[in-house]
Amino acid sequence: MSNILDKAKVWLSDTFDKNTITEVQNLIDHDPQNLEESFFQNLGFGTGGMRGVMGVGTNRINKYTLGKNTQGISNYLKKVFPGESLKVVIAYDCRHNSQEFAYKVADVFSANGVKVFIFPELRPTPLLSYSVRNLNCHCGIMLTASHNPPEYNGYKVYWQDGGQLVPPQDKEIIQEINALEFTNINFESNQSLIEELDESVENDYFEKAIENVNFNISSEAKDKLNITFTSLHGTSIKTVPTLLEKAGYKNLHFVEEQSEPNGDFPTVKSPNPEEPEALEMALKLADEKQSDLAIGTDPDGDRLGIAVRNLEGKMTLLNGNQTMIMMTWYLLEKMKQNNQINDNHFVASTIVSTPMMQVLTESYGVEYMESLTGFKWIAKLIKDNPELEYIGGGEESFGYMVGDFVRDKDANTAILLVCEMAADLKSKGSSVYEKMVELYTEHGFFKEKLISLVKKGIEGAEEIKQKMIDMRENPLKEINGEKVVLIEDYLSAEAKNLQNQDTHSLDIPKSNVLIYYTENGTKVAARPSGTEPKIKFYISVNEQLKSVSEYENISKNLDTKIEQIIKDLGITA
Repeated sequence: MSNILDKAKVWLSDTFDKNTITEVQNLIDHDPQNLEESFFQNLGFGTGGMRGVMGVGTNRINKYTLGKNTQGISNYLKKVFPGESLKVVIAYDCRHNSQEFAYKVADVFSANGVKVFIFPELRPTPLLSYSVRNLNCHCGIMLTASHNPPEYNGYKVYWQDGGQLVPPQDKEIIQEINALEFTNINFESNQSLIEELDESVENDYFEKAIENVNFNISSEAKDKLNITFTSLHGTSIKTVPTLLEKAGYKNLHFVEEQSEPNGDFPTVKSPNPEEPEALEMALKLADEKQSDLAIGTDPDGDRLGIAVRNLEGKMTLLNGNQTMIMMTWYLLEKMKQNNQINDNHFVASTIVSTPMMQVLTESYGVEYMESLTGFKWIAKLIKDNPELEYIGGGEESFGYMVGDFVRDKDANTAILLVCEMAADLKSKGSSVYEKMVELYTEHGFFKEKLISLVKKGIEGAEEIKQKMIDMRENPLKEINGEKVVLIEDYLSAEAKNLQNQDTHSLDIPKSNVLIYYTENGTKVAARPSGTEPKIKFYISVNEQLKSVSEYENISKNLDTKIEQIIKDLGITA
């Protein structure tokens, strides 16, 4: 505690503003628990950049922790691009303080002689990713905490290729940041270097999105597609309606109560389309309007949740794996029909996503590539393989990326792709759900479930750490009565075949992920979240589906199997 007190007292100096000093002193005098939570560590970079609770302290998001990041990045840019005219682009979402933080970050960059382009109003993350290359910037900054609770904010860093930071830049920048004191931050802005962007970049982005998802669907088919959309109080209300209208979709209905950007997210427990409750209002409106699709996005507009009509005509939420499978199928099928597939194409997904992605992709003769969780790794695959052409890909956490004009998950373009697919299938007397079941009969019925255990605070972090240690030191031999035949440990970068004891190296950057495979094709992955105080378990099971008529029975069998695995592992949420 004495070390924490020493760290806190640093924040009582005149380096910090009066309000900050008052708040820190109040923590010292009256709130030892929050004092410890605010100062016990320096807020670090995770899977999706830096995210944390807003407030004073080294373990919180505030103008000083963000300023230190920005100063470190400014120093790093000068080292790796000597003599160049440095440029960055900044965007922000609907969260509390996002606009203020964005302009404070702009101040620090400009104070260090870096040219700053900034969106004067909230805009989604994929537009920021696109803008980095469109404006020939050295890096980009997005102020967002994605789908985290209202008390959070965050700071995503994008590099020249439009993708988020990956090795070696991430570690080198972190070292640069850690070498700084708060006294080293230059907040004295140079306003002549800060330029607010007009609509031209956004219009270019819309054109690229439509160009990448243009399958010559008739205007009649588009008119007959009935769409309900909610932005869940987030930024995508600024882009999705415009994009769909530009692409020719006019039959749109909006959840008005959720259309106004609001960092409190007042109508939902969590602004996360992964959570079924988040789309309840959209589902209700979809039924009222007899919509074919209900679509929702997270606060920064990079994730999407989709509901479609099932075989009985009822609105049904698809999970991230299912939407990813359907979008990938549609892209591959259209390319096949147009004789566009060649040996240079590839599709990408992540190690915790459904194994069906590989089965589906390879059935079209297209190379399948896998990365760690997070779209920064998919962007790295594109960057590291310039001789190959990326078609599309996604991850189970409701993210998808069409083409490589954006180098991060992009709900805007993905929504347009879903609409094209739905309109096309409807015009042929089918539907997204019906086609999905047909794909299960062709490639196997894969079903997944994610269990997230929330472990907050210092004790929670230790509990998560210990759980991963226990699973490594005492590896499972069976899962629900099925023998474990293979264990992949991405921390040691080693896979072990338990049948013949052979081991081989994993050609993926090291990460705290452990994956078990059983003799019957069950897959269980465990990893701590890189953005939230959670440990996540990803369960995948599969079975052959001989005909559509067997779908409901096999689906129930797989659900039962998943619940038995959850019980067997003792990971009930």
